[in-house]
Amino acid sequence: MRRGLRRDGEGEGRIGLAPGAATGDAPFPMSRGSEYELVQLANGSYSLRSVEEDETFHPVIGPVAEAEALYVRQLKLVERLRTHTGEFVIWDVGLGAAANVLTALRCSRSVPGKLLVLSFDHTLEPLRFALKHAEPLRYFHHYERAVEDLLDSGIARFRNGPQEVEWRYLDGDFPTLVADPSSATWPKPDAIFFDAFSPAKNPEMWTQPLFASLHALLDPARPCALPTYSRSTLLRVSLLLAGFFVGAGHATGEKEETTIAANSLALIDEPLDRHWLAKARRSTSAEPLWEPVYTQARMSPSTWERLLAHPQFSGSL
Repeated sequence: MRRGLRRDGEGEGRIGLAPGAATGDAPFPMSRGSEYELVQLANGSYSLRSVEEDETFHPVIGPVAEAEALYVRQLKLVERLRTHTGEFVIWDVGLGAAANVLTALRCSRSVPGKLLVLSFDHTLEPLRFALKHAEPLRYFHHYERAVEDLLDSGIARFRNGPQEVEWRYLDGDFPTLVADPSSATWPKPDAIFFDAFSPAKNPEMWTQPLFASLHALLDPARPCALPTYSRSTLLRVSLLLAGFFVGAGHATGEKEETTIAANSLALIDEPLDRHWLAKARRSTSAEPLWEPVYTQARMSPSTWERLLAHPQFSGSL
């Protein structure tokens, strides 16, 4: 599922970013494997680079800072865990080198409860390489054994302070996994980490049908939020037509704005409004990807009508 996972780039105005391009300084290669290499970013932090894809993971602010801003703080993860009853479930779409999951575990380490993480990817090689370079990456501390268990058997059970954690790995192409009837048996999520390559590079991960299928897997009675790094109009329209409520997401340091979607409007601080709707109608890249082929097009009349009927804009809430 490498084509289904993002480590760089943006769907609108940030496609094909070269390593280091955001700062003007290329990351300095520190250690190389057959498929991946450890690089030092301009801000001094370390990350991974895929040699085959020519993509640097979390290329500007680094893996920990990005995970904290985009997922932990934006999802209000610690606060939600404190008030949650029963098992809290995270779907980690794009395991990669596990920076998102391990940062979430570290930030919530003091919170009692039960946490279940389902991580999706088509390969464990980035994680295997990253574990060999745990010290400079600086997010593996306390979790080396858990990662080893996940690599060995696809499941890790451990205590994270007062927390009980079960971490499972699901191997395969994410759109294919979602389309399989067995996906209906997955534990329903409370949060989704969505970290895929840009629509231009991996359009199959950004189609409206995929987001519609993802929304259909949620439990309407279980509030769930999905943040992602993109703020593209195409993405936001796709999420809205899939049934999500959608809002402007927090800045990450790399981006001034991201996107958050949810099945409950209460989980969104800044819902998109009619001002955004007017801008979307003028956009030259607003029509969703109905097929896994990247295109840019203005919104069709039928898409516009469907948007106007969405409860977020129709006043029917």
